[in-house]
Amino acid sequence: MNIRHFPRPLTGEQEAALVAAVSAAVRDAFECDEGVVSIALEPVAPEEWDRTVYQPEIVGRRHLLRKTPDY
Repeated sequence: MNIRHFPRPLTGEQEAALVAAVSAAVRDAFECDEGVVSIALEPVAPEEWDRTVYQPEIVGRRHLLRKTPDY
């Protein structure tokens, strides 16, 4: 799973909690082993968001989205 987000510093504890929560949700939903879940955190500058995230991932792949942003 690749999580793209605006740059924001996270403490090691915050990052570990996020990864654990997302990993648990994926494991529970897909009934899979911890060892098959991978998670990447990818900061994207706000001025690059439209070009690198919104247009290709949200507009271009709308049919795959299960939750859409409200912007």
